[in-house]
Amino acid sequence: MRKSILLLISVGFLATLVLSACGGGSSSVAIGPAGSGTQAAANSILEGAGLGDDDIDTYEEGFGDASDGLQDGNIDLSFGLLGLPAGSVDDLQANTGDAKLVGLSDDVIEYVEENLGYLRYTIPADSYDFMDEDVETVTAYAVLVGNTNTIDHDLAYELARVSVEHADENTHAQSDHMTLENALNGSDGLPIHPGAAEYYEEQGLDVSGEIADVSATADSRPEELILGTGSSGGTYYPLGGEMATVWNNHIDGVNVTSTETGASVENLADIGRDDQDLGMTVHVPAQEAYNGEGDFEGAAVGNFAFIGHIYPEVMQIITRESTGIESLDDLK
Repeated sequence: MRKSILLLISVGFLATLVLSACGGGSSSVAIGPAGSGTQAAANSILEGAGLGDDDIDTYEEGFGDASDGLQDGNIDLSFGLLGLPAGSVDDLQANTGDAKLVGLSDDVIEYVEENLGYLRYTIPADSYDFMDEDVETVTAYAVLVGNTNTIDHDLAYELARVSVEHADENTHAQSDHMTLENALNGSDGLPIHPGAAEYYEEQGLDVSGEIADVSATADSRPEELILGTGSSGGTYYPLGGEMATVWNNHIDGVNVTSTETGASVENLADIGRDDQDLGMTVHVPAQEAYNGEGDFEGAAVGNFAFIGHIYPEVMQIITRESTGIESLDDLK
């Protein structure tokens, strides 16, 4: 009998140790895949909120997989750097009926702006049916950049013009953000192509950024232009394919082919090697490429220029009403 009691006590003690080592009662938080923009932003947000390993259990899951965990209760909260609105968030609401977005405090937003370069963004209350008030968060901007060795002045002008004036022909949901009002979002700290700048100034926009030096001429324009997008399962690839089609339909003599790539960093590196003519990227790695920082430490890319904004990649922090989480402070 005494042996049985001792065994039970020992088992209970070991279980307590295991729970303690694993975070026990800590909230389970999906922070995005290793090396992803989502994880970089999530880590900065958690640091700004004063949350560490003692407070939460983190999992390197993208929102697609994390959504399943949210549904079955294995994940309490997930970070997702997503287009707005995101179909995956709508799907979560359809499957659970109690999806919820968590906002960020001013202090956390300021921390992320200072340390990561992401910017404040307000998710409007009408973004999802389950929302009843605006939510404050941060965003990175997906932008189009061009190779200054192959994209000449007139071509950049037309790429910018057609992207804005014929955005309604692009059936991808994120094309709704390709408006004149948004056209310069994400251009801060980047050289702007003079052809694109001319179009925006004609439309009454204030182009105050650095104007890029361009060596490309219309006479040396490639017969086929390569647009680097992203993986086939992401947003860049299908959206980029539609962008290429719209350009081909409205710019005489232009043949743009979109290609699947590793997205932002790879596209910038390929442009630097003159292996791409156009690339889709996020404004933060573009700034790093231009300044020779981060992934581009000691290898700055000097032959690219901003052509236009595409859409905001909005940090959406998703939970469910059933978790009782109202803010990141509730994770402490």
